[in-house]
Amino acid sequence: QVQLVESGGGLVQPGGSLKLSCAASDSSKRFAVMAWYRQAPGNEREFVSRIASGDTTTYAESVKGRFTISRDAAKNMVYLQMNSLKPEDTAVYYCNTVWLAKSYWGKGTLVTVSS
Repeated sequence: QVQLVESGGGLVQPGGSLKLSCAASDSSKRFAVMAWYRQAPGNEREFVSRIASGDTTTYAESVKGRFTISRDAAKNMVYLQMNSLKPEDTAVYYCNTVWLAKSYWGKGTLVTVSS
């Protein structure tokens, strides 16, 4: 069983920044891949970014150049630094990982970009 807890969401003005954090419950596990997804109201959940072993990163085109994913493998933490935020980035952001072929999700943290 894996529990993921996101934090760091909130209200920010367009052009602002936020840093999201995700903590995995069991620091003894080493997750090969950790990822961020988001779901805006009325939309399907979509991929945002992924970090894999060796710190290989992948980004959705919509966030490339603005968001940066990073991890502290020893603590099983993953972060998402979000800069130059736009109103269309408003969504609930979810942390995701896979352990023993099962996908796990956090409960999400709400990011609202509005003036």
